[in-house]
Amino acid sequence: MNIVVTDGFTLNPGDISWDDIESIGELKVYDRTPAALIVERCRQADIVLTNKVPFNSHIIEELHQLKMISVLATGYNVIDTKAAAEKNILVCNVPAYGTASVAQHVFALLLEMINHVGLHAASVKAGDWQRSPDWSYTKMPITELAGKTIGIVGLGNIGTKVASIAQAFGMKVIYNSRNMGTGTTAVYADIKTLFAQSDVVSLHCPLTPANTGFVNAGLLAVMKSSAILINTARGHLINENDLADALNNKIIAGAALDVLSAEPALPANPLLNAANCIITPHQAWVTREARERVMKITANNIKAFLKKQPVNKVN
Repeated sequence: MNIVVTDGFTLNPGDISWDDIESIGELKVYDRTPAALIVERCRQADIVLTNKVPFNSHIIEELHQLKMISVLATGYNVIDTKAAAEKNILVCNVPAYGTASVAQHVFALLLEMINHVGLHAASVKAGDWQRSPDWSYTKMPITELAGKTIGIVGLGNIGTKVASIAQAFGMKVIYNSRNMGTGTTAVYADIKTLFAQSDVVSLHCPLTPANTGFVNAGLLAVMKSSAILINTARGHLINENDLADALNNKIIAGAALDVLSAEPALPANPLLNAANCIITPHQAWVTREARERVMKITANNIKAFLKKQPVNKVN
Protein backbone atom coordinates (compact mmCIF):
# COMPACT_ATOMS: atom_id res chain seq x y z
CA MET A 1 0.00 0.00 0.00
CA ASN A 2 1.70 3.17 -1.22
CA ILE A 3 0.75 6.35 0.63
CA VAL A 4 1.91 9.75 -0.65
CA VAL A 5 1.64 13.03 1.26
CA THR A 6 1.79 15.89 -1.24
CA ASP A 7 2.22 18.85 1.13
CA GLY A 8 2.97 17.73 4.66
CA PHE A 9 5.02 20.62 6.01
CA THR A 10 2.22 22.83 7.33
CA LEU A 11 0.70 19.87 9.17
CA ASN A 12 4.00 18.54 10.43
CA PRO A 13 7.05 20.79 10.27
CA GLY A 14 8.82 18.22 12.43
CA ASP A 15 7.19 18.48 15.86
CA ILE A 16 4.68 15.61 15.54
CA SER A 17 4.92 12.08 14.17
CA TRP A 18 3.82 10.33 10.98
CA ASP A 19 4.19 6.95 12.76
CA ASP A 20 0.47 6.05 12.86
CA ILE A 21 0.19 6.48 9.10
CA GLU A 22 3.59 5.00 8.34
CA SER A 23 2.55 1.82 10.14
CA ILE A 24 -0.21 1.28 7.57
CA GLY A 25 1.86 1.23 4.39
CA GLU A 26 4.85 2.57 2.47
CA LEU A 27 4.81 6.30 3.21
CA LYS A 28 6.41 9.06 1.16
CA VAL A 29 6.11 12.59 2.52
CA TYR A 30 6.75 15.70 0.42
CA ASP A 31 6.86 19.03 2.22
CA ARG A 32 5.41 20.77 -0.84
CA THR A 33 4.42 19.69 -4.34
CA PRO A 34 4.24 22.12 -7.28
CA ALA A 35 1.47 21.59 -9.80
CA ALA A 36 3.88 20.27 -12.42
CA LEU A 37 4.94 17.37 -10.18
CA ILE A 38 1.59 16.19 -8.80
CA VAL A 39 1.06 13.37 -11.29
CA GLU A 40 4.69 12.24 -11.24
CA ARG A 41 4.82 12.02 -7.45
CA CYS A 42 1.41 10.36 -7.08
CA ARG A 43 1.48 8.00 -10.05
CA GLN A 44 2.23 4.91 -7.91
CA ALA A 45 0.09 5.98 -4.97
CA ASP A 46 -2.80 3.90 -3.70
CA ILE A 47 -3.65 6.61 -1.18
CA VAL A 48 -2.92 10.32 -1.41
CA LEU A 49 -2.98 12.69 1.56
CA THR A 50 -3.25 16.33 0.55
CA ASN A 51 -3.91 19.61 2.28
CA LYS A 52 -3.96 22.38 -0.34
CA VAL A 53 -2.53 20.62 -3.41
CA PRO A 54 -5.47 20.40 -5.86
CA PHE A 55 -6.65 17.25 -7.59
CA ASN A 56 -8.81 18.18 -10.56
CA SER A 57 -10.39 15.80 -13.06
CA HIS A 58 -7.36 15.85 -15.38
CA ILE A 59 -4.95 14.88 -12.59
CA ILE A 60 -7.31 12.22 -11.24
CA GLU A 61 -7.62 10.74 -14.73
CA GLU A 62 -3.85 10.22 -14.82
CA LEU A 63 -3.63 8.38 -11.50
CA HIS A 64 -4.68 4.85 -12.42
CA GLN A 65 -3.55 3.24 -9.16
CA LEU A 66 -5.26 5.75 -6.85
CA LYS A 67 -7.99 4.38 -4.60
CA MET A 68 -8.35 7.03 -1.89
CA ILE A 69 -7.72 10.74 -1.29
CA SER A 70 -7.81 11.90 2.31
CA VAL A 71 -7.73 15.66 2.78
CA LEU A 72 -5.67 16.77 5.76
CA ALA A 73 -8.29 19.39 6.63
CA THR A 74 -12.03 19.89 6.87
CA GLY A 75 -12.49 21.79 3.60
CA TYR A 76 -12.18 19.63 0.49
CA ASN A 77 -12.81 22.11 -2.30
CA VAL A 78 -9.34 21.30 -3.70
CA ILE A 79 -10.66 17.92 -4.82
CA ASP A 80 -12.95 17.28 -7.79
CA THR A 81 -15.09 14.88 -5.79
CA LYS A 82 -17.33 14.06 -8.75
CA ALA A 83 -14.37 13.03 -10.90
CA ALA A 84 -13.03 10.95 -8.03
CA ALA A 85 -16.37 9.19 -7.56
CA GLU A 86 -16.53 8.39 -11.27
CA LYS A 87 -13.16 6.65 -10.90
CA ASN A 88 -14.34 4.88 -7.72
CA ILE A 89 -11.85 6.86 -5.63
CA LEU A 90 -12.95 7.51 -2.07
CA VAL A 91 -12.50 11.08 -0.77
CA CYS A 92 -12.40 11.70 2.98
CA ASN A 93 -11.78 14.76 5.14
CA VAL A 94 -11.00 15.54 8.78
CA PRO A 95 -14.01 17.21 10.43
CA ALA A 96 -14.10 19.11 13.71
CA TYR A 97 -10.41 18.76 14.56
CA GLY A 98 -9.76 22.48 15.17
CA THR A 99 -12.90 23.71 16.91
CA ALA A 100 -11.20 24.81 20.13
CA SER A 101 -8.10 26.14 18.36
CA VAL A 102 -9.99 28.28 15.83
CA ALA A 103 -12.37 29.65 18.46
CA GLN A 104 -9.36 30.53 20.60
CA HIS A 105 -7.78 32.38 17.67
CA VAL A 106 -10.97 34.37 17.12
CA PHE A 107 -10.60 35.81 20.60
CA ALA A 108 -6.86 36.29 20.24
CA LEU A 109 -7.65 38.49 17.24
CA LEU A 110 -10.54 40.26 18.95
CA LEU A 111 -8.63 40.96 22.15
CA GLU A 112 -5.69 42.33 20.20
CA MET A 113 -8.11 44.65 18.38
CA ILE A 114 -9.70 46.00 21.56
CA ASN A 115 -6.92 45.69 24.19
CA HIS A 116 -3.95 46.45 21.91
CA VAL A 117 -1.64 44.31 24.03
CA GLY A 118 1.04 44.12 21.34
CA LEU A 119 1.04 47.89 20.86
CA HIS A 120 1.35 48.62 24.56
CA ALA A 121 3.97 45.94 25.19
CA ALA A 122 6.06 47.42 22.36
CA SER A 123 5.53 50.88 23.86
CA VAL A 124 6.94 49.74 27.20
CA LYS A 125 9.95 48.13 25.52
CA ALA A 126 10.53 51.38 23.62
CA GLY A 127 10.80 53.22 26.95
CA ASP A 128 7.49 55.10 26.84
CA TRP A 129 6.41 53.97 30.33
CA GLN A 130 9.78 54.80 31.83
CA ARG A 131 9.48 58.32 30.46
CA SER A 132 5.78 58.73 31.27
CA PRO A 133 4.74 61.33 33.86
CA ASP A 134 1.83 59.03 34.79
CA TRP A 135 1.70 55.52 36.28
CA SER A 136 -0.81 54.40 33.63
CA TYR A 137 -1.42 55.43 30.04
CA THR A 138 -2.99 54.16 26.82
CA LYS A 139 -1.96 54.70 23.24
CA MET A 140 -5.33 53.48 21.95
CA PRO A 141 -8.75 53.23 23.62
CA ILE A 142 -9.41 49.92 25.38
CA THR A 143 -12.90 48.47 25.15
CA GLU A 144 -14.82 46.12 27.44
CA LEU A 145 -16.54 43.13 25.79
CA ALA A 146 -19.21 42.67 28.46
CA GLY A 147 -22.55 43.92 27.18
CA LYS A 148 -21.44 44.09 23.55
CA THR A 149 -23.15 42.12 20.78
CA ILE A 150 -21.32 39.55 18.66
CA GLY A 151 -22.94 38.34 15.46
CA ILE A 152 -21.87 34.88 14.34
CA VAL A 153 -22.39 33.87 10.72
CA GLY A 154 -22.47 30.07 10.66
CA LEU A 155 -23.34 28.25 13.87
CA GLY A 156 -21.61 24.93 13.33
CA ASN A 157 -19.05 23.46 15.71
CA ILE A 158 -16.71 26.44 15.64
CA GLY A 159 -19.46 29.08 15.63
CA THR A 160 -21.11 27.42 18.62
CA LYS A 161 -17.79 27.35 20.51
CA VAL A 162 -17.25 31.04 19.73
CA ALA A 163 -20.76 31.74 21.03
CA SER A 164 -20.05 30.01 24.34
CA ILE A 165 -16.78 31.91 24.84
CA ALA A 166 -18.47 35.18 23.96
CA GLN A 167 -21.17 34.49 26.53
CA ALA A 168 -18.48 33.82 29.13
CA PHE A 169 -17.22 37.36 28.41
CA GLY A 170 -20.75 38.63 29.04
CA MET A 171 -21.53 39.32 25.40
CA LYS A 172 -24.94 39.09 23.76
CA VAL A 173 -24.85 36.58 20.88
CA ILE A 174 -26.91 36.70 17.71
CA TYR A 175 -26.40 34.42 14.74
CA ASN A 176 -27.28 33.68 11.15
CA SER A 177 -26.91 30.12 9.92
CA ARG A 178 -28.45 27.59 7.56
CA ASN A 179 -28.87 25.31 10.57
CA MET A 180 -30.53 26.44 13.75
CA GLY A 181 -28.11 26.43 16.66
CA THR A 182 -28.29 23.87 19.45
CA GLY A 183 -26.87 24.06 22.93
CA THR A 184 -26.71 27.86 22.85
CA THR A 185 -28.92 30.76 23.84
CA ALA A 186 -27.90 32.75 20.76
CA VAL A 187 -30.74 34.55 19.02
CA TYR A 188 -31.36 34.22 15.28
CA ALA A 189 -31.20 37.34 13.09
CA ASP A 190 -31.38 37.86 9.35
CA ILE A 191 -28.02 38.73 7.85
CA LYS A 192 -28.61 42.47 7.44
CA THR A 193 -29.93 42.80 10.99
CA LEU A 194 -26.94 40.84 12.29
CA PHE A 195 -24.45 43.15 10.59
CA ALA A 196 -26.36 46.26 11.68
CA GLN A 197 -26.71 45.32 15.36
CA SER A 198 -23.37 43.67 16.06
CA ASP A 199 -20.35 45.28 17.68
CA VAL A 200 -18.34 42.29 16.42
CA VAL A 201 -19.14 40.08 13.43
CA SER A 202 -17.34 36.74 13.19
CA LEU A 203 -17.56 34.55 10.08
CA HIS A 204 -17.76 30.76 10.48
CA CYS A 205 -19.70 29.62 7.43
CA PRO A 206 -18.48 27.34 4.63
CA LEU A 207 -17.75 28.95 1.27
CA THR A 208 -20.41 28.33 -1.37
CA PRO A 209 -21.16 29.88 -4.78
CA ALA A 210 -24.08 31.68 -3.14
CA ASN A 211 -22.08 33.42 -0.41
CA THR A 212 -18.84 34.20 -2.26
CA GLY A 213 -18.09 37.88 -1.63
CA PHE A 214 -21.30 38.39 0.35
CA VAL A 215 -19.50 40.72 2.76
CA ASN A 216 -19.51 43.64 0.35
CA ALA A 217 -19.87 47.42 0.37
CA GLY A 218 -23.63 47.23 0.88
CA LEU A 219 -23.42 44.99 3.93
CA LEU A 220 -20.44 46.82 5.42
CA ALA A 221 -22.34 50.10 5.10
CA VAL A 222 -25.02 48.96 7.58
CA MET A 223 -22.45 48.13 10.28
CA LYS A 224 -21.74 50.39 13.24
CA SER A 225 -18.78 52.70 12.70
CA SER A 226 -17.32 51.17 15.88
CA ALA A 227 -17.77 47.56 14.69
CA ILE A 228 -15.08 44.96 14.08
CA LEU A 229 -15.17 42.20 11.45
CA ILE A 230 -13.39 38.89 12.10
CA ASN A 231 -12.84 36.16 9.51
CA THR A 232 -11.28 32.80 10.33
CA ALA A 233 -13.39 30.92 7.77
CA ARG A 234 -12.62 31.50 4.07
CA GLY A 235 -11.11 34.57 2.44
CA HIS A 236 -13.49 34.54 -0.52
CA LEU A 237 -16.44 35.30 1.77
CA ILE A 238 -15.28 38.93 1.72
CA ASN A 239 -15.01 41.38 -1.15
CA GLU A 240 -11.54 42.53 -0.19
CA ASN A 241 -11.58 45.79 -2.13
CA ASP A 242 -14.84 46.75 -0.46
CA LEU A 243 -13.50 45.90 3.00
CA ALA A 244 -10.31 47.88 2.41
CA ASP A 245 -12.41 50.88 1.35
CA ALA A 246 -14.62 50.51 4.43
CA LEU A 247 -11.59 50.45 6.72
CA ASN A 248 -9.77 53.32 5.03
CA ASN A 249 -12.92 55.45 5.07
CA LYS A 250 -13.75 54.54 8.69
CA ILE A 251 -17.08 52.99 7.77
CA ILE A 252 -16.16 50.27 10.27
CA ALA A 253 -13.54 50.44 13.01
CA GLY A 254 -11.39 47.43 12.19
CA ALA A 255 -10.96 43.95 10.79
CA ALA A 256 -9.02 40.93 12.00
CA LEU A 257 -8.45 38.23 9.41
CA ASP A 258 -6.76 34.83 9.38
CA VAL A 259 -7.70 34.06 5.76
CA LEU A 260 -7.46 35.88 2.44
CA SER A 261 -8.74 35.16 -1.05
CA ALA A 262 -5.25 34.12 -2.22
CA GLU A 263 -2.79 32.39 0.09
CA PRO A 264 0.05 33.12 0.53
CA ALA A 265 -1.06 36.75 0.40
CA LEU A 266 -0.50 38.54 -2.88
CA PRO A 267 1.51 41.78 -2.61
CA ALA A 268 -1.31 43.70 -4.29
CA ASN A 269 -3.97 42.62 -1.78
CA PRO A 270 -5.54 45.91 -0.62
CA LEU A 271 -6.02 44.63 2.93
CA LEU A 272 -2.29 44.38 3.60
CA ASN A 273 -2.11 48.16 3.93
CA ALA A 274 -5.68 48.90 4.99
CA ALA A 275 -6.32 50.94 8.12
CA ASN A 276 -6.67 49.04 11.41
CA CYS A 277 -6.52 45.62 9.80
CA ILE A 278 -4.80 42.72 11.55
CA ILE A 279 -3.90 39.74 9.36
CA THR A 280 -2.46 36.44 10.55
CA PRO A 281 -1.18 33.79 8.08
CA HIS A 282 -4.00 31.22 8.18
CA GLN A 283 -2.83 29.84 11.50
CA ALA A 284 -5.99 29.50 13.58
CA TRP A 285 -5.91 25.73 13.00
CA VAL A 286 -2.21 25.25 13.67
CA THR A 287 -1.95 24.42 17.37
CA ARG A 288 0.00 21.23 18.01
CA GLU A 289 -3.06 19.68 19.62
CA ALA A 290 -5.21 20.31 16.54
CA ARG A 291 -2.54 19.01 14.16
CA GLU A 292 -2.16 15.83 16.22
CA ARG A 293 -5.91 15.31 15.90
CA VAL A 294 -5.63 15.69 12.11
CA MET A 295 -2.93 13.01 12.06
CA LYS A 296 -4.95 10.63 14.24
CA ILE A 297 -8.22 11.07 12.34
CA THR A 298 -6.43 10.67 8.99
CA ALA A 299 -4.87 7.40 10.14
CA ASN A 300 -8.33 6.22 11.21
CA ASN A 301 -9.74 7.28 7.81
CA ILE A 302 -7.21 5.04 6.08
CA LYS A 303 -7.74 2.10 8.42
CA ALA A 304 -11.52 2.32 7.99
CA PHE A 305 -11.12 2.43 4.20
CA LEU A 306 -8.93 -0.68 4.22
CA LYS A 307 -11.60 -2.46 6.27
CA LYS A 308 -14.15 -1.39 3.63
CA GLN A 309 -16.00 0.62 6.30
CA PRO A 310 -15.18 4.18 5.19
CA VAL A 311 -15.68 7.12 7.55
CA ASN A 312 -15.70 10.89 6.94
CA LYS A 313 -16.58 10.22 3.31
CA VAL A 314 -17.41 13.34 1.27
CA ASN A 315 -18.13 11.86 -2.20
